[in-house]
Amino acid sequence: MKVTDKHNERIANMTFASVYPHYIAKVEKKGRTKAELHEVISWLTGFDELQLEKLIAEKVTFETFFKEASLHPNAHLITGVICGYRIEDIDNTLTQQVRYLDKLVDELAKGRKMDKILRTV
Repeated sequence: MKVTDKHNERIANMTFASVYPHYIAKVEKKGRTKAELHEVISWLTGFDELQLEKLIAEKVTFETFFKEASLHPNAHLITGVICGYRIEDIDNTLTQQVRYLDKLVDELAKGRKMDKILRTV
């Protein structure tokens, strides 16, 4: 599946705050916790609890969210298919970063062990 410019623009302009409640609902429905979700988000982005709350309150776009993030050096190890797209084949950096986050949330909800999710080698 090819990622279009329109798709990339839509993702860039989407707010993190609008998606965040869906992340919480997804993981909690499967027996995982908000704390575990925050651990995953923190691993990927470098944001602590206070920074995350601030970004949610400010309703920043994903473009701003990832511009301010310090992506984990092992983020490139996140591979596979999410939302019909093979993550490693996405050529738009921002869209790829958002799909990294989606994939980590998906793995958390599916019950994968935290050390596997966080790509500890």
